[in-house]
Amino acid sequence: MALTRRAFLLAMPATAATPRGQGLPTDRARFADGATEMEVLRMTDPAYSSFLPAPWLRAASSRSGFLVYASDRPGSMQALRMDIKTGESKVLTEAANLNPQSLTLAPDEKSIYYLDGTTLKQTSLATLRDREMATEVGPFSVSEDGLYAAYCGGGKLMLAAMAAKGIPRALAEVSADAAIPLIRPKRAGVLCRDGESAWLATFEGGAARKLKTGPVTSNPQWSTDGRAFTYLSGPELREHTPDTNTDTLLAKTSQFITFGRNADASVFVGASRSKAAPYVLLMLRVTRRELALCEHRCSQPDQVNPTFSPSSQRIYFQSDRSGKMAIYSMTVEKLVEKTESD
Repeated sequence: MALTRRAFLLAMPATAATPRGQGLPTDRARFADGATEMEVLRMTDPAYSSFLPAPWLRAASSRSGFLVYASDRPGSMQALRMDIKTGESKVLTEAANLNPQSLTLAPDEKSIYYLDGTTLKQTSLATLRDREMATEVGPFSVSEDGLYAAYCGGGKLMLAAMAAKGIPRALAEVSADAAIPLIRPKRAGVLCRDGESAWLATFEGGAARKLKTGPVTSNPQWSTDGRAFTYLSGPELREHTPDTNTDTLLAKTSQFITFGRNADASVFVGASRSKAAPYVLLMLRVTRRELALCEHRCSQPDQVNPTFSPSSQRIYFQSDRSGKMAIYSMTVEKLVEKTESD
């Protein structure tokens, strides 16, 4: 008995996933923002879900002009590498359960780190080979030299050496609410947000020290020299210096709910929680004045994740304004001085 066309199509297997190493054509588009009329580049199609690394992790290359991101465009959630100039992407992983919030570019920009379930993995960008770094891992960060990873797991703040798979060391006890721990640049310490408090542990271990901050309502971000970190306390953008345990108000923002900083922390980019004015905004540290760049119109403003490119000449953010979560970009070279080269 002959099959009808409908029966034939239903009998066919589901579309195969895009294999690791496969290239994907660009699907980006440009448009003028309805509120500011500034040009916005939509870098991924909102027909599928795409996610940036968090602002305190590494998304953009400083030398080779590419961006790493997570997307289900290949058929399941995987890590991809996008060429900034062409918009073309390449599938990097074949993870069984990739956590898109965990993806980060390695400091030497030759590999990526991410969680596949609760397993911390590293994938080479050149060979696409995987290496298992640690198991039973929670939220994590990698040190600026790539030698260590800090993560939360089993109610403890853990430190693992990255050169060879070994037994991680417990640095301090943390609660189940502990957020991503951030290794302190140029110093042997780890900052951990636990609820609305900030704690600092050392590589030597022992009890973590509670810092005298205001209520910490966003994940902190270290300065490049490790001297201080910035964080949001409600709408206030604050800076804390652990060595002196001093806390300073940098600016009262309009309604920032999440933010990113450029390389020298002279300019901040924030996402507003306001439903009436859902903007992505620039704020200069010196003047404390804000400039609206565009509307993000994200249904979850705390997921906008605005961040700078290493040169400070471009910003990236994400929004589900047109469907599923997609990645957007804007050039800000006329507004922000260049820092390190892309």
